[in-house]
Amino acid sequence: MRVSKRNTQVGFAIWVVCLFISLHPHAQDLHFSQYFNAPLLVNPANTGFAPDVDYRVGINYRNQWANITNNPYKTMSAWGDVQLFNNRFENGWLGLGGALLRDVAGAGGLTSTSVQGSVAWHQMLGLASLLSAGFSGGYTNKRVDFTKLTFDDQWNNKFFDITIPNGEPFAYSSVGYLDLNLGVNYAFFASHSAYFNAGVSVMHLNKPKESFFSNQTAGQELERRYNVFVNASLKLNDQWIVNPNIYYSRMADATETVLGINANYNLSGDGNTQLIGGLYYRNKDAIIPMVGYQWSEFKLTVNYDATTSGLSSYNQTKGAYELSLTKTGLFDPVKALKCPTVKF
Repeated sequence: MRVSKRNTQVGFAIWVVCLFISLHPHAQDLHFSQYFNAPLLVNPANTGFAPDVDYRVGINYRNQWANITNNPYKTMSAWGDVQLFNNRFENGWLGLGGALLRDVAGAGGLTSTSVQGSVAWHQMLGLASLLSAGFSGGYTNKRVDFTKLTFDDQWNNKFFDITIPNGEPFAYSSVGYLDLNLGVNYAFFASHSAYFNAGVSVMHLNKPKESFFSNQTAGQELERRYNVFVNASLKLNDQWIVNPNIYYSRMADATETVLGINANYNLSGDGNTQLIGGLYYRNKDAIIPMVGYQWSEFKLTVNYDATTSGLSSYNQTKGAYELSLTKTGLFDPVKALKCPTVKF
């Protein structure tokens, strides 16, 4: 009886952890701690929003909960955008971009792959303000291998027997849908030493259906996701630039709030080489220290999520690690800037 009771307690603990993972609000949508390094996935109005460069490309990788499951969440993305018609229009330009997002999680290999394109228009309002509006659309595919999963009907009072029918009315192992997103962005360039930016976006604008069941059995629409961010860039002196950030996201009853600050330290004197450090906090979830290094057009940043929620007793506060690599560039090295920028 003691062995049986212990097995029951262990089994219950594992069940709680698995339930928490399955209900985690970010399990089926974007979840990067370095959301500011995945700009097109946060707000389509960010497409081409880089006044001091002509193009940007970036990659992101996140590995989450590796020490509490043999199949951790792995999220990867690649993105890029470019400015167009910058020399044709005096007070504005067009941004064009695209992004690829892939997420793999769980014993069943639940895999989500999204490909999207985005476009945005950036319009100067006087000499110090910029208003941007963007739209993105793409295709998302989700698939799962049900043969790797077990269900309650397959319990034979001793173990889960995969030869027993699972009794679940699954109709598909792969589903796909069109996904549309919309956003606006406002920037105020107070001076060459101070810049402020805020944006709002609505993701899953068309509320696409997502279900592995037949339409007659069960239907599921993705709720719209609302993202809001506010950030600033403040040059303190020739050595330091600080960037405070706040991000809020809501999807149905699930919310996420991330706030913090990172700073760039001028190592080379001319801004060509910079050391980056930061600290963020995700409300009721994690403390997120970040370090990075910028050399010329390349920037590498790495963060670690230290869990502060109730899950910390299971993962020993080891939530996730994440890295981002971005590159920026100019087609014309003598490009005339329409907006002031905060830089060394």
